[in-house]
Amino acid sequence: MQWEKLISAKRWGVENNEAQDHDKARSQFQKDYDRLIFSSPFRRLQNKTQVFPLPGSVFVHNRLTHSLEVASVGRSLGTIFYQNLKKQEADLDQRLPLISEVGNMVAAACLAHDMGNPAFGHSGESALSRYFTDGDGLAFKPKLTDEQWQDFTHFEGNANAFRLLTHPFTGKGNGAFALTYTTLASIVKYPCAAIAGHVKGNIHQKKYGFFQSEQTSFQAIAEDLGLVKVQGSPLIYKRHPLVYLVEAADDICYSIIDLEDAHRLKILSYAQIKELLMPICNSTRMANWLETEFEDEDAKVSIMRAKAINNLITACSKIFMDNQDSILSGNFNQGLTDALEEPFLTPWNAISKISVQKIYNYQSVVQIEVAGYKVMGGLLEEFIPAVLHNSTSYHNKLVKLIPKQFITPNTDLYSKIQSVLDFVSGMTDLYAVELYRNIKGISFPAIH
Repeated sequence: MQWEKLISAKRWGVENNEAQDHDKARSQFQKDYDRLIFSSPFRRLQNKTQVFPLPGSVFVHNRLTHSLEVASVGRSLGTIFYQNLKKQEADLDQRLPLISEVGNMVAAACLAHDMGNPAFGHSGESALSRYFTDGDGLAFKPKLTDEQWQDFTHFEGNANAFRLLTHPFTGKGNGAFALTYTTLASIVKYPCAAIAGHVKGNIHQKKYGFFQSEQTSFQAIAEDLGLVKVQGSPLIYKRHPLVYLVEAADDICYSIIDLEDAHRLKILSYAQIKELLMPICNSTRMANWLETEFEDEDAKVSIMRAKAINNLITACSKIFMDNQDSILSGNFNQGLTDALEEPFLTPWNAISKISVQKIYNYQSVVQIEVAGYKVMGGLLEEFIPAVLHNSTSYHNKLVKLIPKQFITPNTDLYSKIQSVLDFVSGMTDLYAVELYRNIKGISFPAIH
């Protein structure tokens, strides 16, 4: 792959629009960032679970604050990469006029990386899939292709983000978000079809990156950018190189900041946090300074978090730069954080281990995730039959609850089911619970 092709300001859905907007204040990739941050799907992330669902009065991260922080780290990773390239090639900006914008490219992709995730975190993805593997949706299997069935039984937030950003929803215009090709390619962590995903040991196929409905769209973008094509059926590509930076920014943020949230919720003690973060901070001087100058434990954790993130950014930037040839050839088969070396590797692995043991399986997290299964599954049980049949007064009333943008003009089974998934996966945690309670008769809405 070549950076000359990988970086493109061409916009999805408006490729034939010859009139170029010469905005002196913003580059094309800054426009991507701004379009995302002002969009309704991005704002809804404030009420979507990151790790701790519905945390109450204690502030912890939601999907929106997480995405903003990932974008900040991603911008740093991209900017450092540009600066390192510039040191190697004095006339870099003449050869690659857009390369100086790589920080903004990565930041925009980072903002968008979680926009397709449903309510209740990763358990929300599992809940939507479970309707088809163990619920009423199993009856649809004989009527769908194997490729379509895989989309539903392995619902993937990353693929849903790509759909959200490229699909012309009813009344929303054919250009959708009209993001640049480079930003769109940079969010697709696993550039393959669902039926080719879940390949153990292959980072490009660890999950999948696009539904069957968007396969042609992704292929057009991939071919234009010159991504390495592995095979055509099922469709598999190698990652766009900037995906590695987006992924690293995400990994760094959730791994380190989940510890900070766990401390606020008193799941982990200050002593435990210090034991985990101080080796990544890698500074005896800082350790002494913290204990002599600060009394507040939250402040100490915040400083350790900042130093740890800074050190990990530096380490991942070096890994990305050192492995350019392997990454551009599509042969770098691990994430940047997987390639960390000491003194960071051992504490990084320790953080991953304790996060699974103490944070992601914390009792209240698990309880609400289980409740989320009931809510998400219950919504599909009601709305999918209503959209498919719409044969009773009850079905007709349910369909009226679905916003017009999610009503597809297509008549095939796959498209109709997918329209309901678009509706349900876009809900916030609180809206999903409220709608579930109302349509199940558990509570009644107020008349406004």
